[in-house]
Amino acid sequence: MDRSKKTRVIIMGAAGRDFHDFNVYWKRLPGAEVVCFTATQIPDIAGRTYPPALAGPDYPDGIPIFPEELLEQLIARYRADVVAFAYSDVSHEHVVHQACRAHAAGAEFRLLGAEQTMLRGTRPVIAVCAVRTGCGKSQTSRRVTRILREQGRKVAVVRHPMPYGDLVKQAVQRFASLADLDAHDCTIEEREEYEPHLAMGNLVFAGIDYETILRQAEREADVILWDGGNNDLPFYRPDLHITVADPHRPGHELSYYPGETNLRMAHVVVINKVDTADPAGVAAVEANVRRVNPRAVIVRANSPVTVGEPGLVEGRRVLVVEDGPTLTHGEMRYGAGLVAARQLGAAEIVDPRPWAQGSIKAVFEKYAHLTQVLPAMGYGERQVAELSATIRAVPCDTVLIATPIDLGHVLTIDKPSTRVRYELEEHDPTLLERAVAGTDGATPAPRR
Repeated sequence: MDRSKKTRVIIMGAAGRDFHDFNVYWKRLPGAEVVCFTATQIPDIAGRTYPPALAGPDYPDGIPIFPEELLEQLIARYRADVVAFAYSDVSHEHVVHQACRAHAAGAEFRLLGAEQTMLRGTRPVIAVCAVRTGCGKSQTSRRVTRILREQGRKVAVVRHPMPYGDLVKQAVQRFASLADLDAHDCTIEEREEYEPHLAMGNLVFAGIDYETILRQAEREADVILWDGGNNDLPFYRPDLHITVADPHRPGHELSYYPGETNLRMAHVVVINKVDTADPAGVAAVEANVRRVNPRAVIVRANSPVTVGEPGLVEGRRVLVVEDGPTLTHGEMRYGAGLVAARQLGAAEIVDPRPWAQGSIKAVFEKYAHLTQVLPAMGYGERQVAELSATIRAVPCDTVLIATPIDLGHVLTIDKPSTRVRYELEEHDPTLLERAVAGTDGATPAPRR
């Protein structure tokens, strides 16, 4: 074997973790050459190029991005030595299937570990992660920032990447006001994560170059809050690692990648939605946590829903619009919107599928478990327009919006509408407060 030749690497990703792994590991690894990325989960990523300005001088033409379906062909075309898996919220079985594809095509299969890809900060870092998409990271993150602000500490929220636009322009993004969302042409998915923090007065960072983002955030804050995406691992080494679990999907905490890693690494595990879950599911999740991470602090919490105008729901025909990723690759059949509609006694939950337009129809075809709810998909202008057209076409009295943002800001809703909101409500608030206080440098955070 010629030890002098470069190791050719294909990174399997979804426009997030893959770019980060390249930036902090593969780009710096002597003898490695990343020949391409593959893409899945997110529409309109394949066919693009990771630009030379971000890839660096060793990649003057950038790095091409192809559909994941072409993996075997790409291994042959580039004579790839290694396939590195770098995306999240997939079953353990799915990951092994990708390994089998790589092995059968003649390549090694790699999973980078957390320590290989986490950057170290000079400020305390609190990470909020999850075992699956849709567990309740957002309300947990908001709760943690409230605790920090009550303690007199200035927090910068660094959000997991969602680079759906111009990658060079999105390398480092800073959001201090709602107007910044418009300035950066944020998608619905980005707004869902950033807007609630901005409404609270939190400073938010995101992008692609997470080392530069970290250093800038450290100049403006006392504490960095890593607000994770999907069930991915933190990009920064946390002083306090909080992982959120969902008793509506008991067992998923031990069967999805890399959520199980988050569970095993956690200092604190929040079992959320206890108020609406089957008690047997709650008990099963807690038993699994105690079995694989017995030193973690377990926080039971509710996620109560409130509706702005309940009268628009009671006795009405209601279209329920839910958070998109929670329903799609998060595999939930419903979210807070359907829970609220049932609690308020809606006369009918209108099935949106017969009226789905364009790519929204394709979403229902791909995710056949969805029936009564409409996922708020909006990864680009065309999809936003198709979502808007779908809402217009559905015969209903009220649109019940359970996304974290005001959809009326990004599309026109021609029917009465009201919003569902939800926050974290711990059974014992002192547990999370003590854990967060332990990141001030005076008291050590709870450790495994």
